[in-house]
Amino acid sequence: MAGNITLTMIKPEAVAKNYIGPILNMINEAGFKIAAMKLTKLSTRQAEAFYAIHSDKPFYADLVDFMSSGPIVAAILERDNAVEEFRKLIGATNPENAEEGTIRKQYAESLQKNAVHGSDSDENALVEADFFFANSDRVDYM
Repeated sequence: MAGNITLTMIKPEAVAKNYIGPILNMINEAGFKIAAMKLTKLSTRQAEAFYAIHSDKPFYADLVDFMSSGPIVAAILERDNAVEEFRKLIGATNPENAEEGTIRKQYAESLQKNAVHGSDSDENALVEADFFFANSDRVDYM
């Protein structure tokens, strides 16, 4: 059964370019409800922990540096089949391959600076949501 939450982060380059509002607008227009949200800055240690699954990959150090380089917006999004629907909305990881009308096609700069993070599975959505938010920080719409 598909879950009803996903986690997103609006990444440092998108925050720096003042894309928070337009990205949140696209999320709202796609039928997602924001169950929790905050503006924060990841420390190097937090970014290492969040992306630990990629620690053996060659891009890990650059990813950690980038994600701890400036403020991000973290949010739990709620809707039926949230992970799959959000992955469609954000588009391919590489914005050059993203479909027209997706967040990454409109706001991403590059493969690394791709504007937003989206959970890749229902299981990871729960883990990632718990990384940023306590249960008491969340509104349950479902």
